[in-house]
Amino acid sequence: MAAAAAVVPPSGLEDGVSRSRGEGAGEAVVERGPGAAYHMFVVMEDLVEKLKLLRYEEGLLRKNNLKPPSRHYFALPTNPGEQFYMFCTLAAWLINKAGRPFEQPQEYDDPNATISNILSELRSFGRTADFPPSKLKSGYGEHVCYVLDCLAEEALKYIGFTWKRPSYPVEEVEEETVPEDDAELTLNKLDEEFVEEETDNEENFIDLNILKAQTYHLDMNNSAKQEDILESTTDAAEWSLEVERVLPQLKVTIRTDNKDWRIHVDQMHQHKSGIESALKETKGYLDKLQNEISRTLEKIGSREKYINNQLEHLIQEHRAAQAQLSEVTEELEKVKQEMEEKGSSMTDGAPLVKIKQSLTKLKQEIIQMDIRIGVVEHTLLQSKLKEKSNMTRDMHATIIPESTLGSY
Repeated sequence: MAAAAAVVPPSGLEDGVSRSRGEGAGEAVVERGPGAAYHMFVVMEDLVEKLKLLRYEEGLLRKNNLKPPSRHYFALPTNPGEQFYMFCTLAAWLINKAGRPFEQPQEYDDPNATISNILSELRSFGRTADFPPSKLKSGYGEHVCYVLDCLAEEALKYIGFTWKRPSYPVEEVEEETVPEDDAELTLNKLDEEFVEEETDNEENFIDLNILKAQTYHLDMNNSAKQEDILESTTDAAEWSLEVERVLPQLKVTIRTDNKDWRIHVDQMHQHKSGIESALKETKGYLDKLQNEISRTLEKIGSREKYINNQLEHLIQEHRAAQAQLSEVTEELEKVKQEMEEKGSSMTDGAPLVKIKQSLTKLKQEIIQMDIRIGVVEHTLLQSKLKEKSNMTRDMHATIIPESTLGSY
């Protein structure tokens, strides 16, 4: 949560790496570090914590019937349309929480106009937004997380939220009253002396002489204790009764977990032993079955050879009959084809139609020939008449009267 107090902008917005800007094509950009690609996940987690501080579940989600976004909702692409609508809704709500009037965007509003209004409000808060507005149109990415995080910070400033120091609960240490023997008491006393000396001489060096003396004293006490003979004062019957009474409480019951690998290994060993025992029993049956099957196959093979030898002449006759049958079938097919052709020619009316058409054509030609013959006869008659008239005229011209001759 402490990281949420100082928000680091995304790339192009002072992401912790110095950038040198120029004008036009002379702009030079210094490469970012390897962790810059994952910085938006950190910003998104801080944004979710800030939204919870602003109580956005009651003020925004319940009123608009929206689902709460995940911790990496705006860092990864899931549904661009839904993410853009959620971004615009959250931005408008945060601007209103920061004390600026801003209308809630609707579904059919122009996205470019909505983005420009959000960026203008962001710049009015004194925040830098030197990236193209098209980066926000996808609804996810480091620029979207940066804009929402800046607006959430402004909303927290407006409502007067301040970070307080964490208060840790005081743990009460319970002292256990356990009977201790002399050796444990001496060790505890020695530890307490060490702690007291360390607290008194924190800034000073360790005194090795004192440490040697204490260890020598402890060794001497232990050796003196070991030289004494230990004798038990407990009755054996009472000891056995106490053991019987406490024995049920000392039993440890381990709950079997199906996901434990030891149980799986035990099951594998059990299955393996079961398979081996079953294999020993079934192997004899399988061997017997194999022998019986091989014997029956040998019998079947010998019977087949005997049958083939006995029926060899019948097989040859059958093959000859099959050859004759194939020849007969071929001849039958030829006869069928001829019958089909004759039947089709008998039932087909196309030749009759052709004959009728040829007859009509002959009649037309005969009529035309008659006309031509009549014309020729007419012309011949005219020529004969003309020739006859010419002949009569010539004959009259050759008979000269005698009176005409005598005058000459």
